[in-house]
Amino acid sequence: MSNVLKDLNPTLVFKYFEEISQVPRGSGDEERISEFLVNFAKELNLEVVQDEHLNVIIRKPATAGYENCPGVILQGHMDMVCEKNKDVNHDFEKDPIDLRIVDDMIYANGTTLGADNGIAVAMSMAVLASSDLAHPALEVLVTSNEEAGMTGANGLDGSLLKGKYIINLDSEEEGFLLVSCAGGNRSYVTLPLTYKNIEDNKQAFMIEVKGLLGGHSGMDIVKQRANSNVTMGRILNLLDVDFDLVEVNGGSKNNAIPRECEAIVAVNKDQAETLKANVAKIEEILKNEFKTTDPGLEVVVKEATADKAITDECKAKVMLLLNFIPNGIQTVSKDIEGLVESSSNLGVVKTENDVMSFESAVRSSVATLRENLNKKTKMLCDTVNANFENTDGYPAWEYAKDSKLEELCVDVYEKLAGKKPVITAIHAGLECGLLLDKMPGCEAISMGPDMFEVHTPNEHLSIPSVKNVYEFLLAVLKSMNQY
Repeated sequence: MSNVLKDLNPTLVFKYFEEISQVPRGSGDEERISEFLVNFAKELNLEVVQDEHLNVIIRKPATAGYENCPGVILQGHMDMVCEKNKDVNHDFEKDPIDLRIVDDMIYANGTTLGADNGIAVAMSMAVLASSDLAHPALEVLVTSNEEAGMTGANGLDGSLLKGKYIINLDSEEEGFLLVSCAGGNRSYVTLPLTYKNIEDNKQAFMIEVKGLLGGHSGMDIVKQRANSNVTMGRILNLLDVDFDLVEVNGGSKNNAIPRECEAIVAVNKDQAETLKANVAKIEEILKNEFKTTDPGLEVVVKEATADKAITDECKAKVMLLLNFIPNGIQTVSKDIEGLVESSSNLGVVKTENDVMSFESAVRSSVATLRENLNKKTKMLCDTVNANFENTDGYPAWEYAKDSKLEELCVDVYEKLAGKKPVITAIHAGLECGLLLDKMPGCEAISMGPDMFEVHTPNEHLSIPSVKNVYEFLLAVLKSMNQY
């Protein structure tokens, strides 16, 4: 059993975070972490419900003096985004997360850390396990498959929950209280492929885009980092040499800005050096354009093997899709400075079984703008005879004025920190919108500790910030009998 975090404070929070990190919990593979939480509740003799979607609800009675307070729901999700560096030997279906401490930060070794949203689960477990805290009746809701479409929250029976106040712990910046978020959906484009043989006088080469920073497709889209899939589309479009296209593969999660992409092309053997020189020139252009956001950008060419390529007609369609599927910031808010209003992230391009697929995460705080993005993609698909589907839609969380929960949290934060928290909205999707739809009359707020480079292998979590946010959470719970 890993024991890297044993000396950190708050002890229980980091104890449970380390235990969670030992349980594989990629989106869609939550059976073990769900059972882990059920067993945890049973060991504490707490009431627990596990539904058919593997969501877990754990109940703890109010402490003395808080019996008449509105109930509180502490909420997070059990799954994590599984991303790793190509040179790292890690199986997310079997291997525990390899934790390490650098200064006052917790990292994994070449993989995502899973602080999104393991730290929420760990904080909630610590509250449940503590016997010396003052709080109203508690329900801890840990949902499944948040990262791949919020299907756990979507399938949840809202009548199972009795609390009035939802404290979502899936935020990533201390001192900020979130009161609204974007809605979203996943869009899937599939293009059937037809092939031709590669002529004997041609040589196959792999063009690889790598060294990008990537990031969370909601939180980090505002940073305008390079998207490896879109960048590859541009590279192919800029090539001056005639080429056959064999395949394109890039990214692994539609909600993560892709960091790497590979395309295999075939050119006449006497054009090999021209191809390399051409790519080197394009690399210089891209390095200059992304020198601030992605200083490690590289475009590499190396020999490959292939015996067939997609037909010229299919190649033209692929080029259109790679270059014109909506990607990046689409609109910004006119009401909240600096807030992205709508965006799309072409997170995955994959060539498999005679089909090339393109997966995007579409987000907007305005439902009609999200619908417009989907319609644009559908129009493009109709032009190239590709199939289009959008799934896993979830609603925006609209701001509620005069929220008692917001008032309480602001007052408590100001007493602790000596300043007011920032009340804001985010472009990322949270489950609050779905949950509030299922529980009329409830109020919600979201908080969390500082974490960085989420959804990338450089994800890291601030140790002192965890302590600050946990103490803030406990103070909020303790103050509930005053409101």
